[in-house]
Amino acid sequence: MTGLVDHCFLETELPSQSDRQAAYIVLREDVGQRLDHFLALRFPDQSRSSLHKLISKANILVDGQPVKAGYRLRGNNNITVLFPQPQPSALVPEHIDFPILFEDDHLLVINKPPGLVVHPANGHHHGTLVHGLLNRCENLPMGDEGRPGIVHRLDKDTSGVMLVAKTELALRTLMADFKDRKVRKTYHALLLRCPREPDGRIILPVGRHPVDRKKMTIRPTHGKYAVTNWHVMEYFSNGWCLAEIGIETGRTHQIRVHMASVKSPVAGDLLYGGGVGRGSGVQPARQMLHASTLCFRHPYSGQEQCFTAPIWDDLQNVLDILRNKHP
Repeated sequence: MTGLVDHCFLETELPSQSDRQAAYIVLREDVGQRLDHFLALRFPDQSRSSLHKLISKANILVDGQPVKAGYRLRGNNNITVLFPQPQPSALVPEHIDFPILFEDDHLLVINKPPGLVVHPANGHHHGTLVHGLLNRCENLPMGDEGRPGIVHRLDKDTSGVMLVAKTELALRTLMADFKDRKVRKTYHALLLRCPREPDGRIILPVGRHPVDRKKMTIRPTHGKYAVTNWHVMEYFSNGWCLAEIGIETGRTHQIRVHMASVKSPVAGDLLYGGGVGRGSGVQPARQMLHASTLCFRHPYSGQEQCFTAPIWDDLQNVLDILRNKHP
């Protein structure tokens, strides 16, 4: 192929100084590559979905024309990329208490209290973890769904260790590591009934319930690949047990759905069969599930980091009752 330039790149600020613009001319070695793949390599701080949004909104043009994400590059194509200035968040910072396990210039590790919603949603427009994070940290990077600093999430009534990004690079790096299953997550769960075996592994796809949209369920055809491992640590004479649970994937409600599928629902989990009868000597106020340990590579230093969140008092009190009443 002839007439192709070897390299051309320009990055500028527009006259308004409010938006950032980049321009490329396609090189020989890039001919035939998909546009979205080409951009992902050049903007590692941007997620694939955010680049797709820019393409769909015509913020990314090829030879001055809007194209699809799968457009195959041709020699000397002129690619222009416009990054609009992020819009200020409409969220109002609020004082929310949450214990901090670790903090540096790049990330924050917390022990999320039970009952705290992670981000605003229907019915929870105030008093969320995000509101508290904005009160503590200025200029948190905005996630793809307008969730500042949020790398991953825990259900409202699940307590435990959570990771928060304080910079754009930390956010994108950690989100990618979660997606690529490079983060190790360990939970502790009090199960209403013990599994038949002390150790086990569940490989069942999880997806949205076809009727009840608040629930997830096992969906062999339409679900996403999900893997959960359990190890029973302690048995109680009332038939309950304390289990250590590791997840290799991070599907919504994964532990709750998987353990319910083997007839061992999380105690107190009303959505998935973990309700406790009135005659029981123990009445959990929420699902007894705690994210205990999180291990990951620091997005800047690359060093392995592991943090453990102490069990919250409500779960500890239930365990104390079971140990005293049912030794």
